[in-house]
Amino acid sequence: MDEYKQHWETVYQTKQANEVSWTQETPQTSLDFIRSLNLPKSASIIDIGGGDSKLVDFLLDEGYENLTVLDISATALERAKARLGERAEKVNWIVADITDFKPDTSYDVWHDRAAFHFLTENEQIEKYLNIVHAAVTGFLLIGTVSEDGPKKCSGLEIKQYSGTSLENVFKRDFTKIACKTEDHITPFNTIQNFTFCSLKRNE
Repeated sequence: MDEYKQHWETVYQTKQANEVSWTQETPQTSLDFIRSLNLPKSASIIDIGGGDSKLVDFLLDEGYENLTVLDISATALERAKARLGERAEKVNWIVADITDFKPDTSYDVWHDRAAFHFLTENEQIEKYLNIVHAAVTGFLLIGTVSEDGPKKCSGLEIKQYSGTSLENVFKRDFTKIACKTEDHITPFNTIQNFTFCSLKRNE
C-alpha cells in the first residue's frame, strides 16, 4: 500500500466524522448546485473523494438512481455503506486514487469537494484534467480551499484556488457557470474558507 493511500486509511480508521475538519451534516452548496441543473433522476453523478460524506444519502433521498462514490480509502467507503444499510446497494462504490482512475463510463455530473486541492503537482493536475476530459459530458462542481483558507488539510499540503484560478485550470473543456466563496464551519467550530465553481462542458 503506498504512503498516500495509507495516510487516508489511517485517518478513517482512527477518526470519526466529528473528528475531521471537512465533515458537513448537510452539503448544502453541493445539493443546491445539483438541484439547479434540473437533471432527470437517471442522471449519472459521481462524487470524487466522497469518503463517508452524506451527499449520497441526500441524493438517494431525492430519487437519483445512478450514483457513484469514489475514494482512495476503502475504510471510508465501508463506513458510508454501513450508514446507508440496504440503500448502499443502489450506489456504485469505487476504491481508487483519482489520478489512477480509469472510468469505463461517462458522467453527467462530476462533484469534487475537497479532493482536487490535494493535487499539488502539475503532473497530478494534468492527469485529473485528462480524466475529466474523457469522462464528463455535462457539469463539474469543484470545491477547494480558497486563497484565504488553510494551506494544509489532514497534515498534507494543499493547493488554494480562487474562482478565477479554478476557471482557468478547467477552461480547456469547461466554461464557468458560477463561482462563490463560503465559510465552512468545522466540527471544532473553526472556519475554513472554500471556493466553489460550477462549470459546464463546452459544446
